[in-house]
Amino acid sequence: MDFSSLLIFAGVYFLAVASPGPSIAALVARSLATGFRRSLPFAAGIVAGDLIWLSLTALGLAVLMQSFHGLFVAIKYAGCAYLLYLAFRLWRAPAGALEQAPAARGEGWRLFLGGITLTMGNPKVIVFFLSILPLVVDLSALTPLAFAEIAALITAIIGSTLIAYAYAADRARRLVASPRALRRINRLTGGVMAGAAAAIAMRG
Repeated sequence: MDFSSLLIFAGVYFLAVASPGPSIAALVARSLATGFRRSLPFAAGIVAGDLIWLSLTALGLAVLMQSFHGLFVAIKYAGCAYLLYLAFRLWRAPAGALEQAPAARGEGWRLFLGGITLTMGNPKVIVFFLSILPLVVDLSALTPLAFAEIAALITAIIGSTLIAYAYAADRARRLVASPRALRRINRLTGGVMAGAAAAIAMRG
């Protein structure tokens, strides 16, 4: 791809990922509740989900997979169920308990897979890769080098955007010291995650 085409793609993709949606809401809620570092596996899963969608689209399999409607419905509701599980934990957690306690064994992988599941079933992501991406990128002329360039751009753009959101949420949490306020943050972020799950379930 020529430089101007890459710039166009980068601009369109940045606007798509930077606009708040269920994935951003869930990530911010996670960072607010447990801190920046413990939100990174979830962010990595979201990045991996976008790269999977890019691969499916580049291979011409994304449109074919639309015929497996039941599979995507199952993936979508699995992602919603995971968000509701996290929301329940946050709502019930004592103030600061999740941040002070060591990460549970395997938590990072569960968060990573949760991020992938959420992304694979997110209607906003599906619409971008099935409808918007083909308008910006000539998929019929996509070479391995062009694919690698786009994959690198996706990783850099969404990765830096998610890290910025998570870091800002972590900084905001550290400004609060009162246990009562921390408990309210836990419950607020739990509500945000539940709302994100509802938004995904009702769309698409």
